[in-house]
Amino acid sequence: MAVHTGRYTAQIEGDFVVFLIGMRINSLWAVHKWMPVTQTMPRMLKELYRQPELGFLRHEIFLGWRTVMTVQYWRSFDKLHAYAHARDHEHLPAWAEFNRRVVKSAAVGVFHETYLVKAGQYEAIYSHMPRFGLASAAQHVPAIGRLNTARERLQQ
Repeated sequence: MAVHTGRYTAQIEGDFVVFLIGMRINSLWAVHKWMPVTQTMPRMLKELYRQPELGFLRHEIFLGWRTVMTVQYWRSFDKLHAYAHARDHEHLPAWAEFNRRVVKSAAVGVFHETYLVKAGQYEAIYSHMPRFGLASAAQHVPAIGRLNTARERLQQ
């Protein structure tokens, strides 16, 4: 990944959604419970990147000691919700399987948070970074002129 020296910001037209989704391994020895959960997200991400019309923009993965989290950027909540409930896509069957096989066990926990971001109600700065986060899902532009400070970026 190329590092962009200098200061950059992200610009995206219109509203968008930030979706955090992840899992926590509560019982390390219950591999048979949490391993299948770890295998579902890569399949979903492949599907989402192959079909941009679904509204998925980009993702980042974060690993902790027992927690894996994916930060996702979506064009709209309606697109995210439609994907989550579509019988012909990867998510709904995976969720049904999780509920059938794993949900009664506390061996693995899952979570998600959804943030609806109104146009212009965000700001970001990236200094000496590759394209990352929102800047990888949107335009990556130099943070100069009217984009120099957080306050100015929020007043665009």
